[in-house]
Amino acid sequence: MQDPEADTEWNDVLRAKGILPPKEKKEEITEDDIVNMLENTIEKKTQDKAYEDMTKDELEDIEDDIDEEDERMFEMYRRQRMLEMMAQQKKSMFGSVLEISKADWVDEVNKAGDSIWVIVHVYSEGLPHCKLINQHVTELAAKFPTSKFVKGRASVCIPNYPDKNLPTIFVYKDGDLKKQWIGSDQLHGMSCKCEDLEWMLGQVGAIPTEMDENPRKQVHDVMQSNIRSATAGNDDDEDDW
Repeated sequence: MQDPEADTEWNDVLRAKGILPPKEKKEEITEDDIVNMLENTIEKKTQDKAYEDMTKDELEDIEDDIDEEDERMFEMYRRQRMLEMMAQQKKSMFGSVLEISKADWVDEVNKAGDSIWVIVHVYSEGLPHCKLINQHVTELAAKFPTSKFVKGRASVCIPNYPDKNLPTIFVYKDGDLKKQWIGSDQLHGMSCKCEDLEWMLGQVGAIPTEMDENPRKQVHDVMQSNIRSATAGNDDDEDDW
């Protein structure tokens, strides 16, 4: 006779029709649960005695007294911690700005990897705005290590690229160009702040920013307010005439 507790398609059909009772869901063991179990186990083994107060023989007795269940618990905890560390390492695989040349472009940009966002800054060392953007790019690369930031001199990466197009930022994902900002005007000139660039890249999805409002909105609102005030003042002067 088939086990009614077994995970089979037939049993699922019987449960759906009410012939078999619903299967009880097993509670998932969280990391906090494992930590608490470990602490309780250690507390039982030491009988509330601090490690620093125990003799060598007492410590050895505890090690010898660890049973199979305790070992399994320790192994579960170790595996979970390893998975967490691997996941974190995978997420933080970048963190700095890589200097590239034309020869590196395909491997470092177009073939960066699946679902990897690549932010490319094409610059010239002699332009102040490029230096400013390079500073911002360096800061954002450290802040968002899951995205890949690279930079390259225009003369090396794109021969004959006009200076009027600098600085330029290209955004790639899966080998495709998703967004580009060309020239100083599109990058807010020398007034561009790091938070401005973070907002722009965040709107594309290139970095996981937590910003929820354009930092330039407040400046724009103040300018509009000043314009309205000035216009209202002119209207009052005309009324005086």
